[in-house]
Amino acid sequence: MTPCCQVTTTFPNQALAEEVAQRLVAERLAACAQVQGPIVSTYRWEGAVESATEWYCHIKTTVSRFPDLRRRIRELHPYQVAEIIAVPIVDGDPAYLQWIEESVRSVT
Repeated sequence: MTPCCQVTTTFPNQALAEEVAQRLVAERLAACAQVQGPIVSTYRWEGAVESATEWYCHIKTTVSRFPDLRRRIRELHPYQVAEIIAVPIVDGDPAYLQWIEESVRSVT
């Protein structure tokens, strides 16, 4: 197991997904974020089945930075209940994993 994780969230439009991705990387909460879409999501909300076009944001960070990343996504996100899911990166290229760690390290 590595100290890194991939976080996914969705946004209602491409512009917002790209804006949040930029902010998370600029604030050193993420090493990188890729925006992908459009996708169609089907979900249950307030007792009804809904569908919406959304944009995925795949974010690379470390497990130790995830709580701050999650807090920031909640602050920037328009949804009442946003998808914010972190999955561990079990293995990967050592140089890439090191880059993730260095990219989210606080500058002092």
